[in-house]
Amino acid sequence: MGGTVIVWLNGTFGAGKTSTARELLKLIPDSSCFDPVRVARMLGEVLPRERLDEVGDCRDLSSWRRLVVETGVALLAEAPGTLVVPMELFRQEHRDEIFGGFASRRIEVRHFLLHAGETILPDGTDGTDGAAAGACGRRVTGEKDIREEWAGPPAWLAADAHPVDTTSRTPRETAERIVRAVHDGAGSCGIVQTAEPRAETVAAGVLLFDDRDRVLLVDPTYKPGWEFPGGVVEPGEAPSRAGMREVAEETGLELTEPPRLLVVDWEPPASRSFGGMRLLFDGGRLPTDETAARLTLPKDELRDWRFVTESEAALLLSPTRQRRLHWALRARERATVLNLEAGVPVGG
Repeated sequence: MGGTVIVWLNGTFGAGKTSTARELLKLIPDSSCFDPVRVARMLGEVLPRERLDEVGDCRDLSSWRRLVVETGVALLAEAPGTLVVPMELFRQEHRDEIFGGFASRRIEVRHFLLHAGETILPDGTDGTDGAAAGACGRRVTGEKDIREEWAGPPAWLAADAHPVDTTSRTPRETAERIVRAVHDGAGSCGIVQTAEPRAETVAAGVLLFDDRDRVLLVDPTYKPGWEFPGGVVEPGEAPSRAGMREVAEETGLELTEPPRLLVVDWEPPASRSFGGMRLLFDGGRLPTDETAARLTLPKDELRDWRFVTESEAALLLSPTRQRRLHWALRARERATVLNLEAGVPVGG
C-alpha cells in the first residue's frame, strides 16, 4: 500500500472500528492511527459550556471538523504512509467537509463502512460510538428511537463507502479483508481535489433559470452546502468566459454567448478564506423539457442538481451566497448591475 492514504473506518457502535484499526496497524507497513475522538475531548475541555450546549455533539462544531483535517494532514507530514481513522460520520455535510479538506491537500481517502448483523447499543447511547458526543457531555437519545433510525445506513453512505460485514469475522479477518480491498482499489472516494487558494481569487458564477424563473443549484461532493455553477477564473481568462467554461464542465450545458453581469461582490478575508471578487452572471432560461436530458454532472465533483425558488435556495446556500443571490435576482429584475461589498450594495 504505497503513498500517502487515509483508511477511514465508518460504522455504528459495535461494528468493530477500533479493534479493526489495531489489526490494520499490524498488517500495513508505515501505518499509524488517529482517533478524532481525542480532538472532541480536547474541545470539550476547552470550549465554554454555553457553546457546547448549543450543539448536538462535537461533530457539529466546525472547529472539530477543521481540526480533524489539520491534525490528519500534520500526522501524515510527520509520518508519511497510511493513516487509519476509526470514526463514524453519518451526516453527509460532515463527510463532505472533512474528505474535501483532505482532497484539497492531495490526500486520498479510502472509505469503508463496517456493519454487523446486530448493532450493539449500550444503554443511553445514540447508535454511534457516543464518544464524540460524550466528550462534550451531551445527553443522548434512547435506544428504541435509534434502532428505528439506524435500520440501515443512509442512502448516500451506502453509495459512498465500501461495505464490510463484520458479523462473523474477527477483527483480524476484517482487517485482512480491508487490506485486500484497498489493494484492489475499493473504497476510493470520487471527490475532486481542488487545491485551497493561497491568495485572493476572482470567481465567476452563472445563474441559469427554468421557465418558472427558478434558479439552478448544484450540490458539490467535496464541501457542504449547495452552489451556483461556476468557479475560479484562471489567469488570463475573461470572467464571463470562465463562467461559460465552468457551466460546460459542471453541467454539460453549452452557453452560446457570454452571460450578462448581474453583481460584483467583494468577499472579505475570513478565518479560512482569502476572499476576493465574486461575480454572478445571468445565463438565461434553459429549455425545461431538454434540461434533464442534457445535464450531466461530473461524479467526482457534483452529486445532484435542482431548480429552486429564492426561498428554497435560502435553505441550501450559505448566508454569503444567499445574500449574493438575493441581490443578483434584484439586479435581474431591474436590468441593472449592482456593486456589493460583503453582500451589501454600495455606491448607490
